Amino acid sequence: MESEPRPFPEDWQRAAVVVAHPDDVEYGLAAAVARWTRSGRSVSYVLASSGEAGIQGMAPEVAGPLREEEQRRSSAVVGVHDLHFLGFPDSALRNEVGLRSAVLEAVERIAPDVVVVGYYGPAWGPGEPNQSDHVELGHAVAEALAVSGLPLYEQDLAGELVVDVEDHVEAAVAALAEHRVYLEVLDPTTPVLEQARVQVERSCPPEQVLGGRRGVRLSRVAD
Repeated sequence: MESEPRPFPEDWQRAAVVVAHPDDVEYGLAAAVARWTRSGRSVSYVLASSGEAGIQGMAPEVAGPLREEEQRRSSAVVGVHDLHFLGFPDSALRNEVGLRSAVLEAVERIAPDVVVVGYYGPAWGPGEPNQSDHVELGHAVAEALAVSGLPLYEQDLAGELVVDVEDHVEAAVAALAEHRVYLEVLDPTTPVLEQARVQVERSCPPEQVLGGRRGVRLSRVAD
């Protein structure tokens, strides 16, 4: 029988969140970020790429700056103003020394107490394989920080830790909706706000241990 998740630690003041693309944080994790910043904690984002390959029909040299700007607006919604774009190629991330070194350098500049990485398991569920960029980046982050002593956590729908985000879901929805152009191209028939709400609520399901309040789950990455 699966044990109930435990509360995510709160004995820290500064976090770094490392993801592959603009919008990755906004698929649920931004609700936890909103809770953290509203409680006085500092959160910085590290993005391996600018998501320049993510808008169908748009040239990378146009899409990259646009997606960076959408990410800045999105981040501000949840109280994040320190962003680090590493400039690695979208859809071609590899767990190689260059990426590991860049991640470590960015994290060292931020000097966080904890680091959170996006989910990098092989699949979100049956028939839902994870993107290669997410998998490669996650392993790169884990290897880069292996000897740092920093606690590393992974967003994980089946994680053993949970953050109560019931009061911050709307902020996460608004943050994802700031990726307006990206979402309009991704699904031109569904309003952006509706797309954002479906995705955020899916990533922040009601948790029995929280009395039915919505939560974000994370797992501690083994040292």
